Amino acid sequence: MKPNYRRCVSCRQVAAKESFWRIVRVYPSQQVQLDRGMGRSAYLCPQASCLEAARKKNRLGRSLKAPVPEHIYQSLWQRLVVP
Repeated sequence: MKPNYRRCVSCRQVAAKESFWRIVRVYPSQQVQLDRGMGRSAYLCPQASCLEAARKKNRLGRSLKAPVPEHIYQSLWQRLVVP
């Protein structure tokens, strides 16, 4: 079976979706969460530069068409520090 490819919202790199973090705006509640749920998704490289640029330029919020809560960014920073 062919692998599924996705694009990072920050650096625009294309890779297999397993190599990215998935951020989801869940339908119909419109809540933003990590990894699980059905709805609109955005993918982000697990790198400090991509996370910082996505936060600074609101790339996740624009991609998901919803405001991204601060605790989402904090969780992603923790994932970056602790492998």
